[in-house]
This record gives sequence, structure tokens and C-alpha cells, in this order.
Amino acid sequence: MSDILSRLQDALQDRYGIQRELGRGGMATVYLATDLKHEREVAIKVFHPELSATMGPERFDREIKIAAKLQHPNILTLFDSGSADGLLYYVMPFVYGESLRERLDRDSLLPVDFALHVALEVADALGYAHSLGIVHRDIKPENIMLSGGHALVADFGIARALSEAGGQKLTETGMAVGTPTYMSPEQAAGDPAGPTSDIYSLACVLYEMLAGQPPFTGPNSRAIMARHAMEQVPSLQVVRDTVPDEVEDAIMAALSKVTADRPQTAAQFSEMLGAPPGETASRLTARRSTATRRTAARTAANRAILEAPSRKRRALVAGAVAVVLLAVGGGGVLLLRDRPSRGGLGAGLDPASIAVLTFEDLSRDGTLGYLADGLTDALIASLSGVQGISVVSRGGVDQFRDASVGRDSIARALQAGTLILGTVEPRGSEVAVGLRLLDGTGTDFDRVTITAKADDPLRLRDSLAAEAARRIRRRLGTEIRIRQQREGTQNVQAWSLLQQAEQWRRRAEAEARSDTTAMRQAYLRADSLLALTEPLDARWPDPIVLRARIAYSRSRVLANDPLAAGAMIAEGLGHVGRALAINPNNADALELRGNLRYWRLLLGLEPDQRREQAQLDSAQADLERAVQLNDRQAGAWATLSHLYYRTTKTEADINFAARRALEADAFLSNADVILQRLFFSSYDPGQLTDAVHWCDEGKRRFPDDPAFVQCQLLLYTTRARDPDPPAAWRLADSLVKLTPESGQAYQRLNGQMIVAAVLARAGKADSARRLVERSQGNSDLDPTRDLMLFGAFVFALLDDREKAVDYLRTYLARNPGRRIELGKDPGWWFRPLANDPGFRALVGSGT
Repeated sequence: MSDILSRLQDALQDRYGIQRELGRGGMATVYLATDLKHEREVAIKVFHPELSATMGPERFDREIKIAAKLQHPNILTLFDSGSADGLLYYVMPFVYGESLRERLDRDSLLPVDFALHVALEVADALGYAHSLGIVHRDIKPENIMLSGGHALVADFGIARALSEAGGQKLTETGMAVGTPTYMSPEQAAGDPAGPTSDIYSLACVLYEMLAGQPPFTGPNSRAIMARHAMEQVPSLQVVRDTVPDEVEDAIMAALSKVTADRPQTAAQFSEMLGAPPGETASRLTARRSTATRRTAARTAANRAILEAPSRKRRALVAGAVAVVLLAVGGGGVLLLRDRPSRGGLGAGLDPASIAVLTFEDLSRDGTLGYLADGLTDALIASLSGVQGISVVSRGGVDQFRDASVGRDSIARALQAGTLILGTVEPRGSEVAVGLRLLDGTGTDFDRVTITAKADDPLRLRDSLAAEAARRIRRRLGTEIRIRQQREGTQNVQAWSLLQQAEQWRRRAEAEARSDTTAMRQAYLRADSLLALTEPLDARWPDPIVLRARIAYSRSRVLANDPLAAGAMIAEGLGHVGRALAINPNNADALELRGNLRYWRLLLGLEPDQRREQAQLDSAQADLERAVQLNDRQAGAWATLSHLYYRTTKTEADINFAARRALEADAFLSNADVILQRLFFSSYDPGQLTDAVHWCDEGKRRFPDDPAFVQCQLLLYTTRARDPDPPAAWRLADSLVKLTPESGQAYQRLNGQMIVAAVLARAGKADSARRLVERSQGNSDLDPTRDLMLFGAFVFALLDDREKAVDYLRTYLARNPGRRIELGKDPGWWFRPLANDPGFRALVGSGT
């Protein structure tokens, strides 16, 4: 880059005094300069040499002249352009402000009014350019400057110049026209990009301003572009309930996959956002500040949907009983397979992915176990959320607490390129903590020992985090700023007692399946310790939150005794209320209150329907507030992914919440259930690529779980698999064998129904009919008659509409709340029946 700067300075010294670099991207570098003739500061954007060679000066000059004609208050003016020593450049005013990308990096979520103001000004600029036949093709936060309260769009004409350069030459440079995160499906496919493509990109930018992240992300450009082309956009109001309905509707329309379904002009998009023709952005956003949302009324109007325990084919989810769907225990160890080494055991593991394994207590009598666990938790908390690294959750590392597994195997299982091991050992009046850092092969590369007075564990905790950060920084070569302890205490006794309570809580959970008496005693011991802890620091909410968590866990154990469970829920709500009185924005407390309220609803402890609806709304509000405060709140996302089944949220919203849960913590205790949810929220709307992925991922992680045999079987009912009846029968047999004995009778019929659908797809109509008729079960075995729903699907595949409607009638007699939903959207299972008179008479118009 210094060579480019020197070349530029030499070539332009008579016209511009180039001072310093302002920024650098994948295609160009921007320099601050002085326009010598007009004595003003300017920004000079210089394309990298390989890109300059690809475009060529003639093509660049032709396109830049078109852009130079644009004169609009929200378009960054073009002063000059040309070629200097083979480098293509153009000159713009130096903007005293920042880019929208810089603002988003700093604030993440922007105020709704401000985001609309920016979007409307950008739309105004685009509408003007489109009227002149100019399409931008690369609208993104980096190309929107903010100055003096206004938005300025930069880089008009550049994307077109790149496109005109030719696809093959551009590919050779490693560059791409447009930015995948904001690119319309047609542009990603290489089709001509018109005005609606710019509108799509602007909608992506507005979505990010309001949600804190773009509508689609992914590990690489291809994955992101595939999601733009195939997936539904998650609702904005999931993470930002202050977004007005009309704004969400406008964004969803602009993000339609089909160009004809989008607003056709920027002015139409502005009107959909709520701006009447001629109204300025400032007036609109001022008017919006007094607007109220209509979500509550809309939810009340759809009250009938809440009466059904599930929607669409929810009954097919293995373990659909609420107790299982929100299970707090279980989980599963990643399947470890011995594989031949290729290029070293740790090859391909990212050193920035870190696993802090449970510290080992080396005291003779185990008296420092609580401190070892407390230091493990504290180090994970300090490193979590640090930019540039990812940290495996406690649930992930706890799988290997007592496992005799090689360090390299643990690294591979956790996909961690850096392991941190620790020991805690008494040394007279002091405690020594040994810290070891290993790479993905299990080889030590750094170690240190920290000592402190035995009565000063907080010094150990803080020193440990600082030393770990220092050594990680040395390994990665990047700055590591450790996360401050949230809402911490300086009371040593309080901190120590809480760690001892945590130790007893973990012991209770370990006893949950084998010794209920020992479990109860361990929970009571933990709660007693926390009761002693609480008055030691009245402003520290952590002990109170942990008491609420224990009450919640105990209520789950008592699921078969709703009255006893209800008493524990009430106790938990009392604790969490005190914690929120200390800090109303405690995300952990809000998550717990949402879970407790929702669990009470699932247990049927609120017979009044109006109060039940209010309880559901309150639980949803708590959980959504928790994820707004901390988007890594995995437990809240997980519960939302189930709660949304009982609301008007779509499969895209359910899928979004479940994805966020696993992104925040891949090792949630109910990760198996979340993976099932991801499968069904992809299978139901026909997103089959994702359905295959989540089913395969579940089978990999939980090979003995019947749910992931069932999903493999269900895939044979779709175009994702060619119909293969022998393979389907083998899977159906495995499904029964893996199911506990108490559920095998139902599961046998369920598997046979799915095989019948495979037979129907394979053209074996008579076999499919006979199998359905002998697999329909009865109301004793299948009280909700879900098998009849699947039978209706098989007859729809056979184009026997009369029989399909007859089976649906039996199902709907037990599930009347489903009529409205099927009337609105029959889904891909019953789409062939959509215009059938019998079907329409059965389900109505969907109103």
C-alpha cells in the first residue's frame, strides 16, 4: 500500500496533496487529501491495481461520467476521476461524519425513528437515480455516509463498471460485484439487477439497523446467497417489538424472492414504510414517535390458534409432551469416532475457538472443589463475548469432566483449537492455580502459576482472567479485552458461598435420574447456602437468581404433581421478582421469569383463558426482553422457539429462535430438542436443504435418539429423497427399537404411516392404502388423532381427495383450533386439496 500511496502522490502532486489513509476495503483504499486548487479537503478512492487493470480506464471513465451527472442532496457528489500511473481513482467530498457501518459497529441496534430516517433518505436518492436509469447495485452500510443528521449514498456507478468488466476477468481477481449479505437473489444468480434489486438491498440494510444483524448470515458468501434465495426472513418483531407493523410488512415485501412481489419503485417502498407522497423523512419519523403497535389486537383476533396444543404437523415431533420439549436435563455427548489423522490431529482447528475445561481440585480432602468450579465459570464468563474469539459453554466442557478422553479428542469434539486446563492446590496459607494452554493436538504451548491468599479468591479470579487473556493474545497476535464480571460482588464470603451453592446444585442435577432423595437434599442444601449469601451483599442479584433457578429445576422434577410444581413456580417467581427489583435489566432473571410463567401455563395451572393469554404474552415479553439485552441468552432463545408454536409466529420465527439458541450455545442441555425443532420448522414450510442439514446434524450428535431416525424417515416423503420403500421400512423398524417400551405401540403405527407416504410416492397406491387403514389407531392410543392427520396426507399424495378430507374431519373433530390455520395455509402437505370443495367446506376461508 505504501507503493500505491507513493505512485499516487507522484502522479497527482500538482492537483492534490495526499495526506494519509482513511480506510481500506476489498476493492479500494481511501485517502484524505487537499484539493490544491480549491483549498478544500477531499477523499480520494483508489482501486487496487488488479481491479484497475480489470476495469480498464475507458470503461471506468464511461461509467463514472454517468455517475457524475447525479445531483441530489442524499448522493455523495463526484468531484473528479481519472487514471494515475495505471491506478483508477475518483474524488469525493471529505465527509465530516461516519459511515453507517461504523455507526452499526458501535451501537448495533439503532433507534427506530433514526433507522427510518436513514432508509427514507436513501430511498429518495435511489428513486432519483433510478429515474435516470442508474442502478447502484451495491447498497450496504459501508456505502451510506452519515453527516449532519443526513444520509449520503456513495459509490454510484462503481458496481456497474465492475459488471461491465466481465464476469470471467472479475472472477480471476477474486472480487465479486455486490456484497452477499445485502445482495438480491437475482443479482446473486448473475441476472440483470434492476431498481427492485436496490430496494431489496436497502431493505436488508434497514433490517440490520432495526434488528442488530442482517436478515441472513452464514459462514461464507455462497451460504449467505443460498439463504437469500431459499429461506424465509425471520420476523423483526421477534427481537424488536417496537418495530411498527407497517414497517415490518414493508421490509418483508421488499425482501420478496420474486421481483414482481416487491415494491416496484423506491417511492412505493417509502409509502409502504408509512411516508405519504411528498412527506419528508423528518416529518414521518416525528409522526411515528407517537404511533402505537397493533400486535396485541392482532394476537387477540387469532385467539383460536392458541387453543390448539400445536400447529401444522407438530404432533410428529418426537416427545411433543411439554415436559420433554422444555427439558432442562439430558443432553448428549458428541459422538467421538477414531479417525485417521490427516495433517496432524489438530489440523484445521481454529485457535480462536477456546474451551476452558473444568479445573481440577488437587486438595486432599476435596475442600477446594467449589473454588475450582467457581474459577472455571468465572474464566468462561470473562472470555465469553470477547470480540475475535469464541468460547465453548460450560455445558460443552462438562461432558468431559470425568471422561478419560485424550485432549486431542476433546479438542476435535468441541472444535476448539485452544484448550485451557487448570488446577487448584492449597499451599500453606495460600492457594495456587496452575494454568495450562494446549493447542488442538493436545500439546502444551504455555503455562503459568498464580498464587493468592486463601482468603482472597476474588484476587485469584481476576488475576486468572488477566493471565489467560495475556497468553491468548500472545497466541493469536490480536488484542483481547476480557469481559468485566457482571453485577459482581466484592464480598469474598458471599462469592465463596455462592460457589459452594453451585457445587450442590450441580450435584443435585447429577442425582436427578438415580436418587431423588439425594437430589432433593442437594437442592435444599444449595438453597440454604444461598439464603445465607443473599444478605451479605444486598445489591448483588446472582444468589437470588440462582435460588430462582433451583426452584424452577425442582418444579420440573415435580411435573407429575402439578400442585407441588405450582408451589415451586410461585417460590421461583418470588425470588426472581427480588432480583429484578435490584436490576430490572438482568437478562438471566428475565429469562427465568419467562420460563417460570410459560412452564406454569404448560402445566395447565391457569384455567381462565384470558389470564392464560396474558400469562403467555408476559412470558413472551420477558424472554424477548432477555434476548434484546443479551443476544447470547441461549436458554431464552430455546424457550421462545417452543413458545412461538402457541402464537401467530411463523416457522421462520421458530427456526430463527432455535438457530440463535444453538449459535449462542451449541451444547444446551436440550440441544437434541432444539435440533428437532430446527428440522420441523424447515420441513413444514418445505425448506428441504435445511431440513436435511438439521436431521443429519441431529443424527451425528444423538445417534440413539429415535427423533433423528424419524426425521430420516420423513425426508423420504419429500423431494429431497427418492422414494425407497425398503429403506423406509428399515428406518421404521429402527424407530420402534429405539423408542422406550411405553411408546412403542404408537411409534409403530406412526412409522407405518410415514412408510405409507413413501409407498404413495413410489407409485404403490394399493399398498399405501392398506397400510394407512391398518395404522390409523384409536382415541385410546392416540387421543389427539394425529395419525389421522398423517393418513390424510397419504391420501392427498394418492389424489384421493374424498378420503383425505374424511381423515382430516376426524382429526379436526379433536383439534378444532386447527381449522382456521389450515384454511389460511394448507401447507405443502395439503396444497393439492386447497381448491377442493370438500376441503374448503371443512376448513372454511381461514377467517
